[in-house]
Amino acid sequence: MKYLLEVCLIALSAGNSAPVGAAAQSPAMQPGISVKLVSTRNATPMPEADSKDAFVVALTENSSIYLGVSRITLPELAEKTRATPFQRGQAIYIKADARAPYAAVLAVLQATGGVIPQVLLTNQSSPTESTGIVPAQGLNVSVGSTFPPGSVATVLQLFPSPPGRPLLRINDDEISWSAVENTLRKHFEKGDDKLVLLRADPRLPFAEVVHAVDSCRATGANVFLAPPGR
Repeated sequence: MKYLLEVCLIALSAGNSAPVGAAAQSPAMQPGISVKLVSTRNATPMPEADSKDAFVVALTENSSIYLGVSRITLPELAEKTRATPFQRGQAIYIKADARAPYAAVLAVLQATGGVIPQVLLTNQSSPTESTGIVPAQGLNVSVGSTFPPGSVATVLQLFPSPPGRPLLRINDDEISWSAVENTLRKHFEKGDDKLVLLRADPRLPFAEVVHAVDSCRATGANVFLAPPGR
């Protein structure tokens, strides 16, 4: 009986040690700053954002900026972006708090803008069934109004309208939030380029701008964020 108990204990110890070896083989995850991400419907998986060498910029509700877990200023961020030897296929991931002012997010996007794709990280409502891990998701955006030669963008504008949601206009026509996707699709069906220039008041919460971007992405449009005053 004693011999049987010793065998069971040895087997139990060996079984408990197996996951340790398996965990050691798992890829290292990107540490980060906790923020309240915007929930979206049309984001795409961004697994590279979870890798340990991903270029992830976090912006908190009070507009504090972090590169990874290190606090950083806008000029330092711009210099770090220029000095980083990005590889083909890499992107810059912006993890901004939903409650942050859009002006602060736009400043980060401008500081990190250039030839490297930029992605707004967003929230996924439920984890994957197999692992229970919530994978990174995001929306691709560009900053500026430089479009491919010969193309014309549809203009989507957001204006503050306290205490309700922002007012929306597409090419100067006021529309409701529920009509954004259908209105854009009608433009594209007529032959308009699938390009949207999004002009949003910098005082708006970042979440409202992301919701507008999300609606544009649902139609397959590429979204360009206009700098202030343009």
